[in-house]
Amino acid sequence: MHRVEHLTETQERVLRCIRHAIADRGEAPTVREIGEAVGMRIGSVHYQLVELETKQAIVRTPGPARGIRLA
Repeated sequence: MHRVEHLTETQERVLRCIRHAIADRGEAPTVREIGEAVGMRIGSVHYQLVELETKQAIVRTPGPARGIRLA
């Protein structure tokens, strides 16, 4: 598995949520599901996803609700 360096604790929690959802259900969680799982508002989740994408931890596909892939 690809290990991304320099993630904040919050980014680690969001990334862990995404990894678990993909492993358990075979698909990424929605932004709302991530927020519920880690106790964040939707806007904060969007911000963290942008940061994770910038740090190349994830790749997002514009459009689909579950368009998150692990990098």
